[in-house]
Amino acid sequence: MNYPIWELSWLGGGTLIAIIAVTHVYVSHLAVGGGLFLWLTDRKSVKENNPELTKYVRKHTWFFLLLTMVFGGMSGVGIWFVIALVHPGATSKLIHNFVFGWAIGWVFFLGEIVALLVYHYYFDKLKVKDRLKVAFLYFLFAWLSLVIINGILSFMLTPGKWLETGAFWDGFFNPSYLPSTFFRTFASIMFAGIFGYVTAVFFKDSKFRTQLMRYCTKWMLYPAIGLVLSGLWYYNMLPEMIQHTAFILNPDTSIFVNVLWISTLLIFIFGILLSMRANIFFQRVLTFVLVAVGLAWMGGFEYTREIARKPYIISDYMYTTGIMKAHQERLNENGILKSAKWVTTHNVIDADKMEAGENLFRIQCLRCHTDNGIWRSIQKTTKKFPYLGMYAMIEGIGKIHEYMPQFVGNDEEQRALATYIAGELNGVKHLDFPEPIEVQPRNVEIPPFDKKRDEYVLLAWNDLGMHCISDCDAWFSILPPANTLEAILIKRGAKPEIVTKNIEITYAAPAGHETPSNHVKFWDYAEQLYGAKLERDIGLGGKGVFGKMEYNEETHSFMAEMIPIVPFNDDGSFNPFPTFTIQAYDTKTKQLYASLEVDPSVFPVTFDKPDGKLVATTKVVAPTSTMGCGNCHGSEGRVDGKFGISDETATNILKAHDRISGTNLYAEALNGKPKLCQSCHEDPVLKAKGKEGVLSLPAAMHGWHANFIPQQDAEACGFCHPSSPSSATQCSRG
Repeated sequence: MNYPIWELSWLGGGTLIAIIAVTHVYVSHLAVGGGLFLWLTDRKSVKENNPELTKYVRKHTWFFLLLTMVFGGMSGVGIWFVIALVHPGATSKLIHNFVFGWAIGWVFFLGEIVALLVYHYYFDKLKVKDRLKVAFLYFLFAWLSLVIINGILSFMLTPGKWLETGAFWDGFFNPSYLPSTFFRTFASIMFAGIFGYVTAVFFKDSKFRTQLMRYCTKWMLYPAIGLVLSGLWYYNMLPEMIQHTAFILNPDTSIFVNVLWISTLLIFIFGILLSMRANIFFQRVLTFVLVAVGLAWMGGFEYTREIARKPYIISDYMYTTGIMKAHQERLNENGILKSAKWVTTHNVIDADKMEAGENLFRIQCLRCHTDNGIWRSIQKTTKKFPYLGMYAMIEGIGKIHEYMPQFVGNDEEQRALATYIAGELNGVKHLDFPEPIEVQPRNVEIPPFDKKRDEYVLLAWNDLGMHCISDCDAWFSILPPANTLEAILIKRGAKPEIVTKNIEITYAAPAGHETPSNHVKFWDYAEQLYGAKLERDIGLGGKGVFGKMEYNEETHSFMAEMIPIVPFNDDGSFNPFPTFTIQAYDTKTKQLYASLEVDPSVFPVTFDKPDGKLVATTKVVAPTSTMGCGNCHGSEGRVDGKFGISDETATNILKAHDRISGTNLYAEALNGKPKLCQSCHEDPVLKAKGKEGVLSLPAAMHGWHANFIPQQDAEACGFCHPSSPSSATQCSRG
């Protein structure tokens, strides 16, 4: 909020506006349609010389006067009071830009008051002809009030050429002005029928009451065609950007659109029921239920119209935060606190970062969110985010969620806001980037090599850099444990040659990495995820963590594909650089080869040893690691609080995917049916074709998350990949 004395952190300013505005607009539309109802019904009673109908009009006028003049007038003043406090910038702009429009509107409103008072208090004293003229004048003034006010309301949604010219008439006769005027007029006529029931239902004469009820039903049903046609016209006049943002991107819209459609259907069903002969108690109950349904209809429409403007309060001109679009670039460069009037600190320094964050929260969040309140609670929305996730979410606001204003301010202010929301409101303890992980050096004994005597050189390598795995297979899978090792044996000499015949090359994981199935659930879900029923510790390529390599004619190398190595040791430690032993044997010698460095007795499967002489040995790293999803998606690591994707992180990801993409992945995973991401997304790594019309996995993952990464340099990769200089891997290869 702009003013420090006005802070509705629990209720929210928008909710207060809605409570007052929806009821006022409901009654003010009745004032328009009800004016037409009074005039034509009175005219009907005179034409038919029907004293009972005249009596009804007389009675209805008193109720109409109290509702529209007293309640409508007071609630109208209430709207001005509230919007001036909640949206002072927008209110000021509307007053200054349309001051003569407001003045004309007040003249028409004054005409309404005078005409209705004369009509009511002189109902029996005026000549019939004069009384009908006064009734018509009331309707005319009421409808002209709608014509004027709607020009200003529709301007906020579709300012049109006013953005370029700033001219009064360009703003008033904006693109949605005419269709919205017709739409509101037909809605007003419908409301006249609804409130006609309120007085009709209390007539004791059942025959006359039934006639009145059927008469009121016509007022409800006849405007239907005009309401639908003008509604379609109204929607089609909205710019494509507004249609897309409001009715596709914004999840709030569907709630109120559904309210609008359901209440429309109920209005017509109730209208038909009320036109039938029925028990008077039933009719009275149904009448007041119908009045409530009419209020719901008005709320559905007004909320939909309000939401359609998001992220603006005046489309393409002023954000809902009250910040001018034209000022955004300057405020991003200099910081917004320096320009803010009602704040307690104008700079972000370490000593008052939390206080600065609170000021920023008031300026940029409280217009739409509440502090543990009844609507859009910021705690409910952000409770799953650690500090880094909150920082990233603030970066992405308005880029993906286009119905929300982008954060305005510099990087220090962005960090301060993340600190306040994560720390003060959600109780997150660590309010900084993840602490650097101390990498423990590992001593690897290099196999001896005598450059003078040794006959062979054995070279080995891993096919990729750091091979990441998603160790949350019970929920979803992006990549399986699947490192591929390659090797070539070179016979030394004046003309070195690559040896491919009468040779066997073996590989073996280091001690502590023999049973990867003890550390990840890949084997429990391999059939569901990859369609492969695997033995424990055997990978998708049919290889275990030790075995023989096969010669590949295309690469001219020996390969062991998709070795299921994981970065977890049996002692519970994290080792992203397991060092494999690679050995080459000359099978022509028919001799038993020397034992591997790893005792084969500890392996859970049989390993057939090659016959032959050991001619060369080397070692190679098979880099493997998990990913940093928990940095933003809200949990400590699965292993030692630092490494791996925890259940909480995985479920947060699935719930976000379901919410954004309309999937049902979380429920399916709960039922034991997790999904492989590449079952929908094309991926060249797994050679997955994906589904037509769905982005490839690299495009979807990087394209989406790039909007949330605050850094623009190489540090950006470290948010998700284990590549940060402060991580336990640093994405090194050897």
